[in-house]
Amino acid sequence: MNNLVAKASLIIDAPVADVWETLLDPGQIKQYMFGTTVRSDWIVGGPITWSGEWEGKAYQDHGRILELDEGYRLVYTHFSPLSGKPDKPENYHQITIELDRDGTRTAITLSQDNNRTEKEREHAAKNWDTVLHNLRRLLEA
Repeated sequence: MNNLVAKASLIIDAPVADVWETLLDPGQIKQYMFGTTVRSDWIVGGPITWSGEWEGKAYQDHGRILELDEGYRLVYTHFSPLSGKPDKPENYHQITIELDRDGTRTAITLSQDNNRTEKEREHAAKNWDTVLHNLRRLLEA
């Protein structure tokens, strides 16, 4: 088992368009994603970077946008040098975020693949659950 998938999901009391906008807005990302600074042109094939501080260590993570279906699906790769692993594609995670209308609310589902141990999968799932709850608090405020 070297490709365990971390998952998180919840319902947000906000329209899909609002959730989508918040997912891609760097100023709002900083508010719900642990203070990270995100840079991307949000074009398929384009780069995405995250920078900031995590558990007292500066980081500069990177990836590429793989899919962007406006209002429905965002898929990107993610690599963090803080992982201690070599910067090779086999050490990248693929993050998939899907939105679905639930009346006037939005169901959001997120998955992160390529977790090598159950402990790594659990850690990732906990982090993403926190991110989604922060996103919900921001949108429902």
